Amino acid sequence: MKNESSTGGNPLAPDPSVISDLAGVVALRMAQEAPSLASTWLAGLEPMLAVDSNQVFPSASLLDHIPNLIVEIARYVGTPGDVEIAANTSVIEKARELGTLRHAQQASVHQLLREYELLSDILEQFVADEVERLRPGSSAADSVIVLRRAGRAVRILMRTTVDTFVERYLATIGEQTERLESFNRMVGHELRNPLGTVAFATRLLAAPEIAADAERRTKIVARLDRGVSRLAALVEMLQGISTQRSSTDTPLSQLVDVGQLASGVVKQLEEMAEARAVKVTIVSEAPAVVLDVARVELVLMNLLSNAVKYADPAKSERLIEVTAAPAASRSSGGVELTVRDNGIGIPSEAIDSIFAPMTRVHADRDAELGADGMGLGLAIVKECVDAMNGTITCTSRAGEGTTFIVSLPAINHQTAAD
Repeated sequence: MKNESSTGGNPLAPDPSVISDLAGVVALRMAQEAPSLASTWLAGLEPMLAVDSNQVFPSASLLDHIPNLIVEIARYVGTPGDVEIAANTSVIEKARELGTLRHAQQASVHQLLREYELLSDILEQFVADEVERLRPGSSAADSVIVLRRAGRAVRILMRTTVDTFVERYLATIGEQTERLESFNRMVGHELRNPLGTVAFATRLLAAPEIAADAERRTKIVARLDRGVSRLAALVEMLQGISTQRSSTDTPLSQLVDVGQLASGVVKQLEEMAEARAVKVTIVSEAPAVVLDVARVELVLMNLLSNAVKYADPAKSERLIEVTAAPAASRSSGGVELTVRDNGIGIPSEAIDSIFAPMTRVHADRDAELGADGMGLGLAIVKECVDAMNGTITCTSRAGEGTTFIVSLPAINHQTAAD
């Protein structure tokens, strides 16, 4: 990043010859210090982004974006009546390019807002320091005017960047939807033939004359088998397409403290846990990691609500422990979540089927436990974990308790963008 200490003839910089008021003086200083302010912003930005520091702005032109935007903000601060930042097509285009870049890097709306919050904080502090240094006797009203102008300029640029990001995201979703609809039409067409074959063969097998003709019966069974195999292949293809959606194509992927996320879920289940006298503890040693927050929250919500729901009423102490730790088996980083309880447990013969939809192991104890449901909770958990390229395992002993271990990789934005 450049380190010039002056505007260097930058056509966007305020003209010193027309500066007389406080705003103008501060604006000139802001333009002069734009490279330094941009460097401060970049230093604070790097820990927020899950890309290599050299990829935050991967080209020289993009690297100049923030200094140039700061110079334009300074120009607006100095002469707001003459320069409307929203009408400056060059600057607005730079803000749009930033939104396009962050979309390509698989950032999130939340991430963009944090970036602009950081920029706003840096500029506000700079304005406050410069006002105190240049005009120590300035009135509070004059200082507020300068701060408001800088804040307004940042908000305009932020809206442009976020709007562009959302446009790109919606376009991506639209393309995915169009491809999926096209695929569904193809599948519908392909399914008609084997379904017709299976239906016809099934009717033939039910005919009395076929029962007495072993040779014809064998041929019909073979036709039925081919039809079922074709259907199975088509269903498998459909499932593969439906899970191709990358876990990084959502604007909800963001840097998150999993321990804090778990605490938020526990708070939502507080009344349910208290009603069943269940104590929930959280132990987190995991660093902040970039994940699909919505899916992780859904996983925790289902696992914890199940643990509360199936607490053992015969035990004086009903405990649930949530542990978040670095995923040692993940070369790219990640997190391992463990949800352990001392509830009624799962019979060994049922373990293999718990993630199947509509599976309810303890339906016979609904009245006793005050539980109900459709048996979809763990199926949803498995779907979410698979979509995040993670793994989930379960160990349990009837009458002793259950442990779920969810291992999730961190989202590598640079890899996803490539």
